[in-house]
Amino acid sequence: MPETSAPISLTERAARRIAQIVEAEKSPGARLRVSVVGGGCSGFQYSFSLDDKVRDDDIVVERDGAAMVIDNVSLMYLTNSELDFIEELAGSYFVMRNPNATASCGCGNSFAVAL
Repeated sequence: MPETSAPISLTERAARRIAQIVEAEKSPGARLRVSVVGGGCSGFQYSFSLDDKVRDDDIVVERDGAAMVIDNVSLMYLTNSELDFIEELAGSYFVMRNPNATASCGCGNSFAVAL
């Protein structure tokens, strides 16, 4: 169960992977920054990076000691989404389950929204 109530959720697998990345990078206090940027084959794409700063307009989502941050502009496109981490034979990756996306590309890294 998430530790904080937020307009976006983080699965247990995603929280565990974030914690592993932070530990491997030796960056205590770092968070996974999730943002939406223009580009990709569908118009927008997700961006993931480590960040040790929280800006005034960021939303912080925590679970099991791991945290992600999302800026207010990106949150407009991500509300009610869920970040998960998938491990399969073909590879491992973060995946955003975004109910706001009206279309997405085959790889799932870019998406479109209705305006």
